[in-house]
Amino acid sequence: MSARQNVLFIMFDQLRFDYLSCAGHPHLHTPHIDSIAERGVRFTQCYVQSPVCGAARMSCYTGRYVHSHGAAWNGFPLKVGEMTMGDHLRPLGMDTWLIGKTHMRVDHAGFDRLGISRDSIIGARIAECGFDIFTRDDGLWGQGPDGDYDPGPSAYNQYLHSRGYEGDNPWHDFANAGVDDNGMLASGYFMKNAGKPANIIESDSETPWLTTTAMAFLDSQRTANNPWLCHLSYIKPHWPYIVPAPYHNLYTADHLLPVNRAESERMHPHPVYEQFMNNVIGQAFRRDEVRNTVLPAYMGLIKQCDDQMGRLFAHLKATGQDKNTMIVITSDHGDYMGDHWLGEKDLFHEPSVKVPLLIFDPSADADATRGTVCDALVENIDLLATFIDYAGGEPQGHIVEGKSLMPFLHGETPDNWREFAVSEYDYSLTPIRERLNLTPADARLFMIADERYTFMHAEGGFRPMLFDRLNDPNELDDLGKTTGAESTITLMYERLSSWARRQSQRTTFSDTDIIDKTGRSRRRGIVLGVYDDDDIDPALMSRYKGVVPQRP
Repeated sequence: MSARQNVLFIMFDQLRFDYLSCAGHPHLHTPHIDSIAERGVRFTQCYVQSPVCGAARMSCYTGRYVHSHGAAWNGFPLKVGEMTMGDHLRPLGMDTWLIGKTHMRVDHAGFDRLGISRDSIIGARIAECGFDIFTRDDGLWGQGPDGDYDPGPSAYNQYLHSRGYEGDNPWHDFANAGVDDNGMLASGYFMKNAGKPANIIESDSETPWLTTTAMAFLDSQRTANNPWLCHLSYIKPHWPYIVPAPYHNLYTADHLLPVNRAESERMHPHPVYEQFMNNVIGQAFRRDEVRNTVLPAYMGLIKQCDDQMGRLFAHLKATGQDKNTMIVITSDHGDYMGDHWLGEKDLFHEPSVKVPLLIFDPSADADATRGTVCDALVENIDLLATFIDYAGGEPQGHIVEGKSLMPFLHGETPDNWREFAVSEYDYSLTPIRERLNLTPADARLFMIADERYTFMHAEGGFRPMLFDRLNDPNELDDLGKTTGAESTITLMYERLSSWARRQSQRTTFSDTDIIDKTGRSRRRGIVLGVYDDDDIDPALMSRYKGVVPQRP
């Protein structure tokens, strides 16, 4: 293998862990994504650190829990000073590039306080979550009476304009809208239109556009001196749920998995869960007509993603970079799609908080694990530690809270692997906080998941939720509302307490630094607590003895 080792880090947005054929979906065939599982390792128990785009991504890019970096919701800035992928990888000689979405928001107050120029290389990297930008587009160009959701500019809209699509927001008017029977705009925001083909040439839609951009990046790197990490961050299959032909009608309601929900879930539910069930999204996805319309489009979006992986992997091979490039495929969170009477994400059932994770390591050290499945508890923050390890570095545990997955890729069992995974959710900006009459500080949820149980704690004085996935794999019976699981709940609270007490903010001084410098102050002349010079090593007192200097 060439000494130059690259990383192609692919993240889809809102891709469920079980909507791939390699994960067992009977109707949605994804051979190109599956090929990475066949050539590498598929991790079955990968949890994101928050079931919402922005917070999950900031954890992935920093290798740190939301509890540590603080960017707990979409639009919450990642504070200046947080180290991200580029900060860790560039000193190891690995360039770090972005194509697509990050959901990063800039800490403008931190820039101003520290006098950082946004036009400098350092300033630009801090503003872009540590990446050098090949193309950035966060892919949500909503417009409303109070202005734009994202002030832009949109690289994708610029591309569409160059292709002759008219209007100020062709992202919506063409890529995410169809045409109704009267020739009028049929917005993809209205889920009844999900079955219509998006009014765009398929090759101009978002997923092919990003793939073509990634292929241009690969071309640009043929003669590059440094190895690279390219974060190829797709916008789909995230809503709006609408897809161009021919993907709009590949699937029908006959291809859907049975909805996973029970009437018992609606009887005496947890108050926070009840509010999410009854919000506008939950109410929509409890209707069969919504699922029967939306899920085929969602599956079509995934199928389009997989076909584009075929283009991308063929081009990677054509450029001669397939034999020295690690390929990682994952998602930032899942999608309920009506399971548990919910839509979107937000809570900690498996369709929301678990994601696919497939890793191909081209090195000979990984030959023994090709085509295998790993059931270890994995967190998305482990990816940064893995990339550092792959690049020849050592993850600094006082900064990076994830753990390298390289041992699993090489057929080894790491010592002291985690006993539980953690996820967090801050819903303080949602109307649900107001309905529950909570302060922002109390509108927070925490998940602890081990090999058997999933536990949720809600601030604000609420009872916990608990699911026994061994005896209740569909997570339909909340043991937190009955008696009999007190010992498990106590254990989960002990784990949550232990995790919350971890050292996570001393990022400027490692444990190695502490061990190395313990007691050194005495050798630098600080000898507190000594009564007599006979009580201490004379060498430490050499500067404090002798003839008294003459006074002026």
